[in-house]
Amino acid sequence: MADSSHPGLMRLANSVLQPGFVGTSAPTWLLRRIGEGLGSVVLFGRNIETPEQVAALTAQLRAENPGLIVAIDEEAGDVTRLEARNGSSWPGNLALGAVDDIDLTEQVARDIGHALREAGVTLNYAPSADVNSNPMNPVIGVRSFGPRTEVVSRHTAAWIRGLQSAGVAACAKHFPGHGDTNVDSHHGLPQARADASAIARTALPPFIAAMDAGVRTVMTAHMLTPAYDGELPATLSQKIINDLLRDELGFTGLVVTDGIEMGAVSDRYGIAGATVKALAGGCDAVCVGGESAEESTTVELTEAIVRAVLDGTVPEERLAEAASRVQEFADWSGKLARDAAPDGRSADIGLVAARRAVTVHRNGDASAEFPLVADAHVVELSPVTNLAIDGSTPWGVAGPLRALRPGTTSVRIGESELRGERDLLDRAALAPAAGRPLVVVVRDASRNRWMSQALAGLVRHRPDALVVEMGVPGGERPGAVHMTTHGATRVSGIAAAELLVGAG
Repeated sequence: MADSSHPGLMRLANSVLQPGFVGTSAPTWLLRRIGEGLGSVVLFGRNIETPEQVAALTAQLRAENPGLIVAIDEEAGDVTRLEARNGSSWPGNLALGAVDDIDLTEQVARDIGHALREAGVTLNYAPSADVNSNPMNPVIGVRSFGPRTEVVSRHTAAWIRGLQSAGVAACAKHFPGHGDTNVDSHHGLPQARADASAIARTALPPFIAAMDAGVRTVMTAHMLTPAYDGELPATLSQKIINDLLRDELGFTGLVVTDGIEMGAVSDRYGIAGATVKALAGGCDAVCVGGESAEESTTVELTEAIVRAVLDGTVPEERLAEAASRVQEFADWSGKLARDAAPDGRSADIGLVAARRAVTVHRNGDASAEFPLVADAHVVELSPVTNLAIDGSTPWGVAGPLRALRPGTTSVRIGESELRGERDLLDRAALAPAAGRPLVVVVRDASRNRWMSQALAGLVRHRPDALVVEMGVPGGERPGAVHMTTHGATRVSGIAAAELLVGAG
């Protein structure tokens, strides 16, 4: 085997990998790999049950290497790992951008940071610095602070300041900006069609703001940006990583890939091929394990890196440079955690922020009981989420509303369950809601045609319906009352329910 016959190269190769794993305690193979030089580990929702359990897990990992980087993808809001089982205690970026109070954003991020540091996490793959300039974007959406560059820039900086003040390193993603795309990179290769001057005006400023705020990690996007490189996705492109990010923008920190098993790169080059090309292109660390979390994947990638050095595909000095940046970051992030204040949690700051993010529009041509004076029937139209969002994470308004009004009834319907408009009306509106107020909850209705059509049918038959949009708001606001939460996190559902009953 290549790794066993070249132990020095194997150790360098291990140091640049950031694998995930399965289980709520560390598997034996992972502990062994940490002892053999693995520099980082990534946690996902499957690794987390309680704060106490994850703190014990990170302590177990660090027993093998006190300087180990423990990373997580905790954007909060819809993309949560720490609270994947119950829903996030903090609203996501779109909600914070809608409020547009940078002090509030900094407070929320600081609270997230303290929770992560207590869990033993030293690197958070957040915030998303993408400008969601394409409202049909299937993978960014509510993960962005919004469609305006200046808003995204100032909140990206505030989020980084808040998180890092709590002792957890931030990561600006997805460079050079994933907002103006219409393909989910988990499944295909997105393409940004703007020219270099437009990208410089719209997509790059949030990353510049992130660097000014002290970010030391940038995550690349698995997307084609022909303005800079018409052949290779950003993750694999020297023109984007070295020429643009490092030489033109002056970034000297750690460059990490998005999940290397994602379809945008692995479908074309294989996981091992994409890993080698990412290192050759200028990335310093390779994130893997969101989907491919077996020991065999880590072994495969380690051996592929060693072979690439031996055959000259990746110069040894490039691998050594990447390993050195990983170590430098580990030293810096460890000091960041040690030097931070020990206690900085803000009671209910997430719910406070979620309440401020909700907007309410009344349609003057329709009448409805608002706030509700009777128990309501809630219809939740549920989309298929992208892989960045844990589909098992609770969301919606029915549960929080039932906590306030126990007589609430509800039904959740996905696209595959619909059998035409009559079926929808029978199940969701006419019979169950007879004599009751009707609340219709949607999530990205403007981006899901079936959902917008179902919503239109419900409102046509029940013009008194109250509509709650928990995704990116569209141009139309159907319903007698239209409420927008700017995210489907747990606290966003609570904030909407409170307004529905007049308790907010």
